[in-house]
Amino acid sequence: MSTQPGPQHRVLFQTPGEEKAEEEPPQRRLGKLTVKYNRKDLQKRLDIEEWIDGQLHLLFDCEEEDIPELEIDMDELLDLSDAEQRAKLHDLLQDCGKPKEDFIDGLLYRMKGLRKMSLKK
Repeated sequence: MSTQPGPQHRVLFQTPGEEKAEEEPPQRRLGKLTVKYNRKDLQKRLDIEEWIDGQLHLLFDCEEEDIPELEIDMDELLDLSDAEQRAKLHDLLQDCGKPKEDFIDGLLYRMKGLRKMSLKK
Protein backbone atom coordinates (compact mmCIF):
# COMPACT_ATOMS: atom_id res chain seq x y z
CA MET A 1 0.00 0.00 0.00
CA SER A 2 1.21 3.44 -0.78
CA THR A 3 1.21 6.12 1.81
CA GLN A 4 0.84 8.99 -0.65
CA PRO A 5 -2.31 10.99 -0.22
CA GLY A 6 -4.79 10.33 -3.05
CA PRO A 7 -7.90 12.16 -4.07
CA GLN A 8 -10.56 12.01 -1.40
CA HIS A 9 -14.00 10.88 -2.42
CA ARG A 10 -17.11 12.20 -0.76
CA VAL A 11 -20.53 10.63 -0.65
CA LEU A 12 -23.55 12.85 -0.10
CA PHE A 13 -26.82 11.51 1.14
CA GLN A 14 -30.08 13.25 0.40
CA THR A 15 -33.24 12.70 2.39
CA PRO A 16 -36.58 12.66 0.52
CA GLY A 17 -37.53 16.11 1.87
CA GLU A 18 -34.35 17.72 0.55
CA GLU A 19 -34.97 17.20 -3.16
CA LYS A 20 -34.06 20.15 -5.29
CA ALA A 21 -37.19 21.90 -6.60
CA GLU A 22 -35.20 23.89 -9.16
CA GLU A 23 -34.36 20.78 -11.14
CA GLU A 24 -38.02 19.78 -11.49
CA PRO A 25 -39.06 19.92 -15.16
CA PRO A 26 -41.74 22.50 -16.04
CA GLN A 27 -43.97 19.75 -17.47
CA ARG A 28 -44.81 18.57 -13.96
CA ARG A 29 -46.85 21.68 -13.23
CA LEU A 30 -48.80 21.24 -16.45
CA GLY A 31 -49.56 17.70 -15.41
CA LYS A 32 -51.04 18.91 -12.16
CA LEU A 33 -53.25 21.36 -14.04
CA THR A 34 -54.73 18.67 -16.27
CA VAL A 35 -55.35 16.47 -13.26
CA LYS A 36 -57.08 19.25 -11.31
CA TYR A 37 -59.09 20.44 -14.30
CA ASN A 38 -60.05 17.59 -16.55
CA ARG A 39 -59.31 18.36 -20.20
CA LYS A 40 -62.84 17.27 -21.19
CA ASP A 41 -64.35 19.70 -18.67
CA LEU A 42 -62.21 22.52 -20.02
CA GLN A 43 -63.22 21.70 -23.60
CA LYS A 44 -66.89 21.52 -22.62
CA ARG A 45 -66.68 24.97 -21.01
CA LEU A 46 -64.97 26.39 -24.08
CA ASP A 47 -67.66 24.91 -26.32
CA ILE A 48 -70.41 26.42 -24.13
CA GLU A 49 -68.70 29.83 -24.14
CA GLU A 50 -68.43 29.75 -27.95
CA TRP A 51 -72.10 28.72 -28.18
CA ILE A 52 -73.09 31.60 -25.84
CA ASP A 53 -71.13 34.05 -27.98
CA GLY A 54 -72.86 32.90 -31.15
CA GLN A 55 -76.29 32.97 -29.54
CA LEU A 56 -75.78 36.49 -28.17
CA HIS A 57 -75.01 37.66 -31.72
CA LEU A 58 -78.34 36.18 -32.82
CA LEU A 59 -80.31 37.49 -29.82
CA PHE A 60 -79.07 41.06 -30.09
CA ASP A 61 -78.79 40.94 -33.91
CA CYS A 62 -75.70 43.12 -33.97
CA GLU A 63 -71.92 43.09 -34.21
CA GLU A 64 -69.80 41.92 -31.28
CA GLU A 65 -68.78 45.40 -30.19
CA ASP A 66 -72.47 46.46 -30.07
CA ILE A 67 -73.55 43.62 -27.75
CA PRO A 68 -74.20 44.96 -24.22
CA GLU A 69 -71.62 43.97 -21.62
CA LEU A 70 -72.96 40.71 -20.18
CA GLU A 71 -71.23 38.51 -17.66
CA ILE A 72 -72.70 35.03 -17.66
CA ASP A 73 -70.79 33.26 -14.91
CA MET A 74 -71.32 29.51 -15.28
CA ASP A 75 -69.89 28.77 -11.83
CA GLU A 76 -72.30 31.23 -10.25
CA LEU A 77 -75.19 29.66 -12.14
CA LEU A 78 -74.16 26.18 -11.00
CA ASP A 79 -74.65 27.31 -7.38
CA LEU A 80 -78.29 28.22 -8.06
CA SER A 81 -81.45 26.14 -8.40
CA ASP A 82 -83.06 25.77 -11.82
CA ALA A 83 -85.62 28.52 -11.12
CA GLU A 84 -82.91 30.85 -9.80
CA GLN A 85 -80.74 30.15 -12.85
CA ARG A 86 -83.63 31.08 -15.15
CA ALA A 87 -84.40 34.24 -13.17
CA LYS A 88 -80.73 35.29 -13.24
CA LEU A 89 -80.50 34.75 -17.01
CA HIS A 90 -83.76 36.65 -17.60
CA ASP A 91 -82.36 39.52 -15.54
CA LEU A 92 -79.07 39.53 -17.50
CA LEU A 93 -80.94 39.51 -20.83
CA GLN A 94 -83.56 42.12 -19.95
CA ASP A 95 -82.31 44.51 -22.68
CA CYS A 96 -82.83 41.88 -25.36
CA GLY A 97 -86.02 42.43 -27.35
CA LYS A 98 -86.14 38.92 -28.81
CA PRO A 99 -87.54 35.83 -27.03
CA LYS A 100 -84.92 34.48 -24.63
CA GLU A 101 -86.42 31.13 -23.64
CA ASP A 102 -84.68 29.09 -26.34
CA PHE A 103 -81.31 30.57 -25.34
CA ILE A 104 -81.93 29.95 -21.63
CA ASP A 105 -83.17 26.38 -22.23
CA GLY A 106 -80.19 25.66 -24.49
CA LEU A 107 -77.66 27.06 -22.03
CA LEU A 108 -79.08 25.19 -19.03
CA TYR A 109 -79.18 21.97 -21.08
CA ARG A 110 -75.53 22.39 -22.09
CA MET A 111 -74.52 23.10 -18.49
CA LYS A 112 -75.99 19.81 -17.21
CA GLY A 113 -73.20 17.70 -15.74
CA LEU A 114 -70.76 20.60 -15.75
CA ARG A 115 -68.66 20.79 -12.60
CA LYS A 116 -67.87 24.02 -10.83
CA MET A 117 -64.32 25.27 -11.28
CA SER A 118 -63.20 27.19 -8.29
CA LEU A 119 -59.77 28.78 -8.14
CA LYS A 120 -58.32 28.10 -4.71
CA LYS A 121 -55.88 30.69 -3.48
